[in-house]
Amino acid sequence: MVVYFSCSGRTKKVAEDLNSVVNGFLYEIKPVISYTNEDLDWTNENSRSSLEMKDKSSRPDFIRDLDNIDDYDTIFVGFPIWWYQAPTIINTFLESYDLSHKKVIPFATSGSSDMGNTNKYLADSCKGAILIDGKKFNNPSLDELREWVNSL
Repeated sequence: MVVYFSCSGRTKKVAEDLNSVVNGFLYEIKPVISYTNEDLDWTNENSRSSLEMKDKSSRPDFIRDLDNIDDYDTIFVGFPIWWYQAPTIINTFLESYDLSHKKVIPFATSGSSDMGNTNKYLADSCKGAILIDGKKFNNPSLDELREWVNSL
């Protein structure tokens, strides 16, 4: 299964390509309240995304319409890097399901930031799961994605 959260479309493209490599089920994490450009302005310390990322307990809600997660043992989770970690909506998603004994594999998009503290901040949201170190991509080819998947 490949799940993703995307605001600009970059993560969506990587998720779609990754899904074609793993031949999985593709699912988009859609926030209940969509993010506007102003919400995503990381230079504004009072923007929605800045406030969410400052508050480690922030859990933005998503539209809960996924009912088959139990069918999958491996879940790739994609998102843009915000402040060197996953947006807190990813924590909301992970905490909404029983992930016991599932492999959770993060992947991210960013022009310059690396994965930073991603797994550190996702670990508590993945209770009982096997959280694998993820990888950051910037416009990967299908071959690059295939090579990564085969290395896991």
